[in-house]
Amino acid sequence: MIELKMFMLKSLMLASLLFISVLFGMQQANEGIQKMKGYEDPKFKSAFSIKETESGTLETAILGRDISSHDLEQKQKQLEKMKAFNLFSSMGKKLANGISSVMEKAVELITGK
Repeated sequence: MIELKMFMLKSLMLASLLFISVLFGMQQANEGIQKMKGYEDPKFKSAFSIKETESGTLETAILGRDISSHDLEQKQKQLEKMKAFNLFSSMGKKLANGISSVMEKAVELITGK
């Protein structure tokens, strides 16, 4: 079980690293296009930007879409509402647990442990 947790942790960290690398690569490509053109085009937006407003709050944009803490709170509430009742998810978990226990018993019978 510990091996599975470590595998999942490593996989999550690797996926996060790859996502950050893709954003960094898009930013570098954007800067390279601007250098090739010789002027700045307002149509080209950076892949990731953080700006501070006059009121002192930070505005974040990823791939041209503005992200605010209010948006994140709405998404969190929506996820909590979805978790309140998800019949297929609970059925899937029960099915997976059942299959796992049956396979463990089958392996124990075959190996004689």
